Amino acid sequence: MRLTLAFTALATTPAFAHHPMGGRTPSTLTEGLLSGLGHPILGLDHLAALVAVGLVASRYASGALLLPVLWIVGMGLGAFAHMNSLDLPGGEILVAGSLVLIGAIGVLKPSLPLPALAAIFAAAGFAHGHALAESIIGADTAVVGAYLVGLVAIQAAITVGTILLVRRLFAMPAALPLPLRAAAAALACVGLVFLAAALPGAA
Repeated sequence: MRLTLAFTALATTPAFAHHPMGGRTPSTLTEGLLSGLGHPILGLDHLAALVAVGLVASRYASGALLLPVLWIVGMGLGAFAHMNSLDLPGGEILVAGSLVLIGAIGVLKPSLPLPALAAIFAAAGFAHGHALAESIIGADTAVVGAYLVGLVAIQAAITVGTILLVRRLFAMPAALPLPLRAAAAALACVGLVFLAAALPGAA
């Protein structure tokens, strides 16, 4: 019960608490870079999604690195859309829902065809990128560029690092080993807490 309350508190904390600049728009190249590096780590939903991406991608022999690339491409497109005033209705719901979906794929045996999973990752990355771009709206073009460099670098590091760690610790059969399924279930539960907080009428 206490753990659930703690997750709920994190999920309902204002977005600026999950941003290295404390809600202030970055104004220098250094601030933009640090903001891009830190934002996906300080936001539990974004961090959990990146770990889930790496975990699920780790079992695909030929597409393991393609999946994080498509996530990052989708993230960039989502950020570009937000910075160009293209709204994404229910963005926070989509962010949380994508985490639940990817975690559930890991639990339920990630045997989806690679093209289907690639489409899911690209769409989920779009939702996360759209949300992450909120903190950079109004910044100078160079600062935005530094922010995006930071975003790409940290997301590539976390997703690829997760793939390498999983493959080092576990032989990868057709289905994920039980400990990895348990980890995927925990990540999906994090998504459920954020999803509950994002739904209309949530306290």
